[in-house]
Formats: sequence, C-alpha cells, structure tokens
Amino acid sequence: MNLFNERPFFLAQHHKGITLSSITRFIKSCAVVVPCLCLLFLGGCGKEKKVTRVDPGVVTDFSGRWNDTDSKLVAEAMMKEMVSRPWLENFSNQHNRVPTVIVGTILNKSHEHIDVGTFVSDLEREMTNSQKVVFVASRRDRDEIRQERQEQAVHAREDTQKRPGQELGADFMMKGTISTIVDESDGVKGIYYQVDLDLINVETNVKSWYGQKKIKKVVERKRLLF
Repeated sequence: MNLFNERPFFLAQHHKGITLSSITRFIKSCAVVVPCLCLLFLGGCGKEKKVTRVDPGVVTDFSGRWNDTDSKLVAEAMMKEMVSRPWLENFSNQHNRVPTVIVGTILNKSHEHIDVGTFVSDLEREMTNSQKVVFVASRRDRDEIRQERQEQAVHAREDTQKRPGQELGADFMMKGTISTIVDESDGVKGIYYQVDLDLINVETNVKSWYGQKKIKKVVERKRLLF
C-alpha cells in the first residue's frame, strides 16, 4: 500500500458529499451564529429583576430626569428663601398678623412628564411647617370642604354644624412654572431645570416676592463595544 499516494481524508470522502467548500461554508456559518447565540444568552440573563428597598431619604437618580429628590430640595430651598425676604416682615408690621397664602397653578413647561401635584405638596408642607405664614386649602380642597358643610347643615346635629362664611381669605397666591433646556451630543446630555415662583398680592395684584431655583444635570451613556 502506497501511503504517499493516499489523498487527505476530506478529499477521499468527496463521494460521500463532504467537500472543502462545504466545510468552509460550515465554518463561516458558525462564525455568524455563535456570536448571535451569545448575545441572546446574555440578553436573557439581563432580564432578571431584583428589587431592593431603600430609605426614602436616599438619593436615587438613575435616568437624570426630575425626581422626588429634586422636588423636595427645590421646595425646601425656595420656601426658606421666601420666608426670609422683607415682604413677610413688612406685611406683619402693617397688619399685625402673619399672612395667609394659597398655592395657585404651577405649570409644567418642561419636556418631561413631571408630577406637579407632588411638587405642590412639597411647597405646601414647607410653608405650613415654617409657621411663618398661614396656608389655606386650594380650590379643589375647598370645594370638598364646602360640600361637607352643606351636608352638615342637613344631616348633622345643630350644635356640631360648622357655619358657612367663616373661611379665611388668602392674602397672597403663589404661582409658578417648571421649564427645561436640553443639550445633547455624542452620548452626553445636559438637562437644565428652572423653577420660577411668584407670590402675588390677591387684593392689589402686586408681585411681592419672586423666587428662582436652577438645577443642572449631566447624563452620560456608556457605549457597549462588541
């Protein structure tokens, strides 16, 4: 038997359908399919959900959008500034009492969906806790309370009924806006928030106080290289 005249195995199997070209195509197919399978596997592993309870006071800023921390910090800073300005002392000296304030409309002019109701609640909490102004219920709350008084007039004992016409009128109304400016390039996004609040004298329409708070965030998105 002449070993030097024997053909390589894969050529000797030509009559069985295995050729050099078929082996080449198989290798190329593996080069495409295997990475795809790896990506699918990794993607499936990434869908595992994990929930961790954290203290509400902990700052969590995952997306860079307006969140509960922004609402709380802005409300605290702006209400602290508001009650430290001369308008409060001037009013107290003139009327011999603290002013009564109501929160009006806070408009969301930003590019995001912001729960303005949460921000208004933060403002109301800070005003009430300051003990330097009297905060009265908003229009929505007043309608519900007035309905309660009407029902008391019909259904409650006379000695427990609350009289109409005893509401405390607001001296000032707070109005404001939340706006944003966004700048983005090469995976880096800058978000600029601006909150403007006005305190308006209900009787004279005079703006007695104007406050502004700014927040700037930079959001970087890391690129995944394969």
